[in-house]
Order: sequence, then C-alpha cells, then structure tokens
Amino acid sequence: MRGCRPMADAEVQEVAMRFVGEHARRDRALLLLGVKSGFRISELLSLQLRDVLQAGQIVERVTVARRHMKKKLEGRTVLLHPDARAALAAWLEELGTQCPLNPNTYVFQSRKGDNRPITRVQAYRLFRDACDACAMTGTLGTHSMRKTFATNIYDRLDHDLVKTQRALGHRNINSTVQYLSFREEEIDEAILAM
Repeated sequence: MRGCRPMADAEVQEVAMRFVGEHARRDRALLLLGVKSGFRISELLSLQLRDVLQAGQIVERVTVARRHMKKKLEGRTVLLHPDARAALAAWLEELGTQCPLNPNTYVFQSRKGDNRPITRVQAYRLFRDACDACAMTGTLGTHSMRKTFATNIYDRLDHDLVKTQRALGHRNINSTVQYLSFREEEIDEAILAM
C-alpha cells in the first residue's frame, strides 16, 4: 500500500496485544511473521504447513515459493526470528486442535470453507481494527509490516542499501530506495541541526 508508514517496536507490541478472541494467536503470528520477515501480505497468506513445519518442528528459515511472489521470478527464503517462531508455534498448536493438520493446510486459516487462508482484505481489517484500538495515527495497512521490517533491517545494517535490497528481495535498488523514502524525519533533524 503506497504511503503506509512503518511502525515503531512499541507500536508492534501494542498491536500484537490488541488481538483478542478466537483467532488472536493466528493474527498475532501473522503480524509478527510479517514484521520480522518482510514478506508481503499475499506471500504470508500463501504459506502452508509444509513451508513452516518439518518433522514436527518449526523451520529455521521460511521459504515462499516463486509462484507466490510478487513478480513470480524467484522465491525468497528468510531466517525465522525467535519472536515470530514463538508466535507461530503457539498458533500452530491451537490450529491443531481446530482441524486436522497436513502439509497442505494453510497456516493462516479462514473460518470460511475448507482449508482456505484468510483474504488480504480480511487481514487488512484485522490489522486496522487492532491499530484503531490502539488509537494509532498515520496511514497504516498490512504493508506497514513490510515497511517496518525494511526500516529495522536498514538501521541494523548500518544504512547499507545493497544489503537491505537483498533482505527485501528487491531486484532493483530503486525499489528499496522508495521503501526508505519515508525517512523524512532524518532530513528534518538534519535541517534543524544546521
């Protein structure tokens, strides 16, 4: 979503705690996996158990197949952050009590139909409802999860654009630059410091 802003770490935690009800663990796992992996919402929703669970264990690295990627040119594999791993484990344990699990089971199950993931629209609604409950301002959407990842990885890589490009799976560095164009506050600070 064009114009979405990234979230601060405290905002991510606040949103994660706002998920309540029957699917709170699912929604929390979706949020944390999105923020900690940088996958797009459609890529996250394409995940099946075979992508995240092998030999009864959560995988170390999550791979989204090429056919589910934005331009379908190549897949992308990302190391699974411990916070995302814990949220995913909690959700999969609960999911196992709700339906029979097999390798083709979608991770982020919808209540509607047999073995279907929630839609991108439903994911947006869940995310926005949680953000609204936290009284957050600014343009927020499910793409904020990816932008949060981009911001965090860019900062932790000492503002290395090439490594950030690789972490986001961009083929063109200009795409990475566009993700980071929201860093206007740094420009403002530099102007005021002159």
